[in-house]
Amino acid sequence: MHVRIGTRGSVLAKAQAEQVGQFLQAHDPSITYELVVIHTKGDRILDRPLHQIHDKGLFVKEIEQQLLDGKIDLAVHSWKDIPSVLPEGFVLAPVILRENARDALVSRKGDFFSLPSGSVVGTGSFRRILQLKQLRNDLEYKNIRGNILTRLEKLDSGQYDALVLAEAGLKRIGLEKRICQTFSAWQCVPAAGQGALAIELRKDNDRLFDQLAKLCDEKENICVQFERAFLSRMNGSCSIPIGAYMECRGQEYVLYTVFGDPDRIVKTKHAGADPQQLLEQAVRQTEETYHG
Repeated sequence: MHVRIGTRGSVLAKAQAEQVGQFLQAHDPSITYELVVIHTKGDRILDRPLHQIHDKGLFVKEIEQQLLDGKIDLAVHSWKDIPSVLPEGFVLAPVILRENARDALVSRKGDFFSLPSGSVVGTGSFRRILQLKQLRNDLEYKNIRGNILTRLEKLDSGQYDALVLAEAGLKRIGLEKRICQTFSAWQCVPAAGQGALAIELRKDNDRLFDQLAKLCDEKENICVQFERAFLSRMNGSCSIPIGAYMECRGQEYVLYTVFGDPDRIVKTKHAGADPQQLLEQAVRQTEETYHG
């Protein structure tokens, strides 16, 4: 079987698509694959923070069109870039690959809590900014867009004192040595699905879906599905600060969530054996606290 894999053009996006291709090939040597690079609206609009663009399909629409037209067989995205509701005709395969979901600091001046007051911290995420402000309100949080390498160049040239990025992305392109500090899931609740690779297909591609389903990482799939369920229940998008992260510890799950607006955020943490119960508790507590 030959598989055409659609991907964005950044170094990270291509590394992620390559990882999926290699994973498929490792489990079935008869599979061959090629990467098809597709440029998205999110790659072209770099002068505004994500929460100001108001487009839930910012990084996926053009890729989905190629799927629809039959020019690619599957698309690889970051789960955190997928809108909470998929358009008709598409389906997401179960999770097969996930890296550490947490946010990390890359810095020229030490770890987050030792940065001098007034230091400029770059991030393109509204979710991160509001949570980091709760930890330190004496720093300047400045929007930064572009791929990881572009952001690191801006840091190294002195435009920023530190950056906050997903640890998973840095690891996938071999830059884990740049990480100065990793935030705990409570300090900075990750985006829903962060670190996980989302594989999108046409709904009618049963053969490929079934093949991917056999490779499912069941525990990570459960975690990502419930993180996404929180996003859906709260009608989340990149225009509001929202995040959810679930981890499995033996027989117990822990669900962290954050939700809010520019003026305030609500965080929750719930642990137990039933992921559905944790979701209901998180939604109820968030709604009651947020709406007063």
